[in-house]
Amino acid sequence: MARTKRSTTKTRDFLQELILWRNDPGNAEEIKKLAHSGNPDAQYALGLIYAEGRGLKQDEIKSCYWLIHAKQQGDQDAETLLQIVTQSMSLDEIKYADALFNSQSLHSEISDA
Repeated sequence: MARTKRSTTKTRDFLQELILWRNDPGNAEEIKKLAHSGNPDAQYALGLIYAEGRGLKQDEIKSCYWLIHAKQQGDQDAETLLQIVTQSMSLDEIKYADALFNSQSLHSEISDA
């Protein structure tokens, strides 16, 4: 899946390392911190990590939650992955993920995941 080009060198470095990061469980906490701080690339990465269960336990609801965040910031790849993830979710799970996003309550729930 091709990533959308970003303008800053720091972001490009982040994206170049993304493949290695998402496969290294030791980097999940750093990616979570970046996602919580609002970094759309980290939000996409965390959504991908939760979708695949690499470095963190697979969780489609958390994946959906983070992908919605990235999508809201204009990440087209997040929109595509979100469509893929939601295909295997029940309507109730999708509604729950959407409700969590709208209430922002997962930020506290996800901190120990």
